[in-house]
Amino acid sequence: MRKIVKGLGVFVGLVALIGLTAFAFLNEKRPVAPPSAQADSLAKKMLLAVNKSAWDSTHIITWKYGNGHTYVWDKNNNFVFVNWGDYRVLLNLQTWDKGRAFKGTEEVKGPDLDVVRGKAWAYFCNDSFWLIAPFKVFDEGTTRSLVPNEDGTNDLLVSYASGGVTPGDAYLWKLDASGLPLSYKMWVKVLPVGGVMATWEGWSKQPSGVMLPSFHQLGPLKLPIKDLRTGHSLTETGVSGSIFDPIR
Repeated sequence: MRKIVKGLGVFVGLVALIGLTAFAFLNEKRPVAPPSAQADSLAKKMLLAVNKSAWDSTHIITWKYGNGHTYVWDKNNNFVFVNWGDYRVLLNLQTWDKGRAFKGTEEVKGPDLDVVRGKAWAYFCNDSFWLIAPFKVFDEGTTRSLVPNEDGTNDLLVSYASGGVTPGDAYLWKLDASGLPLSYKMWVKVLPVGGVMATWEGWSKQPSGVMLPSFHQLGPLKLPIKDLRTGHSLTETGVSGSIFDPIR
């Protein structure tokens, strides 16, 4: 028995050592660079490449994220429909208490309602960021810095002091010559390793003129954005005009 326990101890120690070695090898320190007007200029170049003015005039966005979450977002009225599994949640972001949730055909009420609404809001914050992060580089609480590369180009470091569900996160954007995002590296609370890279691919021009991605690669993980539609009204995107009536 002592030999078995000793063997288990050696095995656990070996696993821990491998984990620490992998962490030391993969973990990348967050760049340190001061905010600057030059960084703001690069951020504005990115906004021009993705056509933020068209995004601002886009009223409705619907999509399905890689993890199976489906969304209908009415930007003008601050309404969001979130669907995953058996759950359907209607969020009124302007008047939170008007939000409603359903599991199957049964409405969720009482203390469970806030739990389900909170989960839907967290899903929406995360999944919408993977769709529209480039438009959020000048959000309140952000700073922008330039991080130089060996080839003389610069990457754009955007740090979030507030906002979303994980304030304190930072993203290092790599852009093409036109300013269109190619990828970013992340320093975020939900990942134990810093500098993890995710691609931003499959850019397409929507009917409103806004540029949006359709695919991310995060290591071996593929994160497609499916059934993406944008428009100026619910019916224009093929959604029932009455979907948000219960929370108006």
